[in-house]
Amino acid sequence: MGYQYLDMEKYKRKNHFEYFNSLAYPYVGLTVNVDITNLWEKVKAKKLPFFLTFCYFVSKAANGVPELRQRIVEGKIIEYDNCRTSHTVALEDGTYCYCNLDGNKPFEDFIPYAIGEQEEAKQRKSIEEEKDETYDMLFISTLPWISYTSLIQPIPMPADSNPRITWGKYFEQGGRVLLPVSLLAHHALVDGKHIADFYRLLDSYISIWIEKDEY
Repeated sequence: MGYQYLDMEKYKRKNHFEYFNSLAYPYVGLTVNVDITNLWEKVKAKKLPFFLTFCYFVSKAANGVPELRQRIVEGKIIEYDNCRTSHTVALEDGTYCYCNLDGNKPFEDFIPYAIGEQEEAKQRKSIEEEKDETYDMLFISTLPWISYTSLIQPIPMPADSNPRITWGKYFEQGGRVLLPVSLLAHHALVDGKHIADFYRLLDSYISIWIEKDEY
């Protein structure tokens, strides 16, 4: 789990960091309807698990934005080389547990690995995580039962700086299949441009994979 501390004296957003880090609610978020028409068709044709497939591309996109790999630790900023995902997994009793995944691998290796990790998580049935073990994580969740236009996330006190990425139920509009995808991030680290970069990369990674005639 490699990381580096940023030099705060040379950090170009130092004033922004200090201002937003002082706020009671320092988060900024957005919900965007992502076009998954071609992705949905390929996932069905290949009989792949949609959640894990989409989670992979979300992980790739988030890791492609340095600001989404940054965390605030004791008033300083650290930037990870790569961030894992921690996603919710539904259990038979109606509750859920957490499953941690490393998306820094080829897609064809990720899917069988992720399926295995998810099954192990179901056996553990745990939502317990030590704070110092979660700094490098992207918190992932889904609401597959409903489509939505906005989302309010629960947040800890004091505020953490882990991005939260959530998606809902897909819907059809104008002959396309759309998926509401929300990103919530700490505004001391992340601005609107960085959020836009995430969605741009998400579209790009999905398009590149679709164009490949392979798994």
